[in-house]
Amino acid sequence: MNKTTTITPPAYVTQSEEQYFKPYDPQVARRLTGFLTPYKWKMVIAALLMLGATATSVLGPYFVKIAIDSGLAVGDLSVVRNVALLYLGAALLRWMFIYIRVNLMAQVGQSVIYDLRKILFDRLQQFSLGFFSRYSVGRVITRIINDVETLREFITWAVLAIARDLFALIGIVVAMLALNVRLSLLTFATIPLMVLATYIFRRNLRIAYRRVRAAISWVNSVLAENINGIRVVQAFSRQKHNYESFQNYTNRYHLQTVIHSAKVAAAFLPVVDILGALAVAAIVWLGGSTVIATHGTPLLGEPITAGVLVAFVLYIDRFFDPIRDLFRRYDTLQSAMAGGERLLTLLDTPIEVEDAAGAVRLPIIQGRLRFEDLSFHYSDDPTPVLEHIDLEIQPGETVALVGETGAGKTTLVKLVSRFHDPTGGRILVDGHDLRQVTQASLRSQMGVVLQDPFLFNGTVKENILFGRLEATDAEVEAAARAVGAHEFIVNLKNGYETSVEEGGVLLSVGQRQLISFARALLADPRILILDEATSSVDTQTELVIQRALNRLLKGRTSLVIAHRLSTITTADRIVVIQDGKLIEQGSHADLMASQGMYYDLYQAGFQE
Repeated sequence: MNKTTTITPPAYVTQSEEQYFKPYDPQVARRLTGFLTPYKWKMVIAALLMLGATATSVLGPYFVKIAIDSGLAVGDLSVVRNVALLYLGAALLRWMFIYIRVNLMAQVGQSVIYDLRKILFDRLQQFSLGFFSRYSVGRVITRIINDVETLREFITWAVLAIARDLFALIGIVVAMLALNVRLSLLTFATIPLMVLATYIFRRNLRIAYRRVRAAISWVNSVLAENINGIRVVQAFSRQKHNYESFQNYTNRYHLQTVIHSAKVAAAFLPVVDILGALAVAAIVWLGGSTVIATHGTPLLGEPITAGVLVAFVLYIDRFFDPIRDLFRRYDTLQSAMAGGERLLTLLDTPIEVEDAAGAVRLPIIQGRLRFEDLSFHYSDDPTPVLEHIDLEIQPGETVALVGETGAGKTTLVKLVSRFHDPTGGRILVDGHDLRQVTQASLRSQMGVVLQDPFLFNGTVKENILFGRLEATDAEVEAAARAVGAHEFIVNLKNGYETSVEEGGVLLSVGQRQLISFARALLADPRILILDEATSSVDTQTELVIQRALNRLLKGRTSLVIAHRLSTITTADRIVVIQDGKLIEQGSHADLMASQGMYYDLYQAGFQE
């Protein structure tokens, strides 16, 4: 591997992470800690336990001072024994406080992450298709897994740890001032240097950790894309090229960002150690000289005991311990802020399609569809996809949508399913504007079969039941028989209980399509949408499906997008769309006789 310190990000990272160098926003921290509100009493108990542990820790050096000055210096071993017992008792008490607090905070941390992932999952299911066309699967998964895990570490260990370190510093400062003001001031002289070093490292760390979060996001994105497209990768022998691209760009950039952030973090800790060593050296020299001075004026102007000197050396070491820990917490804080910004951005992303405030439940429909001056364009592109569509479809009518690729056919049926809202005009179902009814009540009366059928990890029966969970086994089998799927299902290893694995990889494309047909038909939809549902199956399978469709489409309002003549010619009406406009409609015979756009499409590609 070629070593390099360059951390220039790949172009796709800088283009997609638009908040990459956004200034730190303190509101992010407040909003993240807001997730702790349901567990505030556990947090209060943990804070009290933390104070108890801090107090017992601060007492340790003071016990040593007593043992030296009041025990060893005068030869009183009973004082030494009693102080040793007190020291041991304080240590045991501190262990108990820490043990209970750690367990309590682990519960709080896991509970918060449970709540946050639940909110994120629910939010993702509410987003419209437009969101998922802009965000890759890998980036979304990174936010829910990696970024949430970073927050768990921050909530579990860092929130109270920061407060603990601050309280420890205050306690140590008070104890040092009580022992000797001049030695304390000498120790505190290093604080301005510490503040300067922290200020210098702070900005560099924030930038470094945002780069790390952006890099791991794209590592996951590239991995997800490569795994999902593994058949294409292998079919075109792209394994070596993809490996080199991943290794030399995506993975290497992540490696560089992590190493760079580690270097920035590692550079600060030696600075703290050096400042601590300087303070100890000054105290040992000046304090030691004062302790052993037998004549003349002590260097510090007042005599001190050996116990005070030893206690001060111990306090100095403990004084810099919380400073080191605070820096590590700041490290965690920066990582949490970077991940938190991304999670909050996800939660704040507006839902493009949501129920109106006064939306009503759609009653049982007959299936009459009406498009009134319908127009649509995507939010990030003003170019019209559909323009001024006027069309009425009667209940039980089967309408085939034809046109060249990109004409707007799929967009039209997405609008019927309300995956998008029209930018002009409206769509009515039985006289109800789709934007005035709830999405659940609309989609519960619709069935959709896509060109690329998707099956979930589970059994064949579970996938057929997906649209109607309360259906009986007999109804599942009846739906499968109706679309011609029963024959191949019973020949599977475990019949209807056969696991299809993720995406249905154990089945052929035709078999997956037949199951998706059974799934849609079991839901008994009033409106059925077939989006090129037979284009991925062989001719023999299409004949099986076609025989089922001729019987099953009857009585349902159906919108069929198809490129095969056998599916189109059986439709009650054919609607031709070109460049987002409705230019022809009628039966197959009528459109062939008029020799318009449909005639040209038929001559060019519909003939079999």
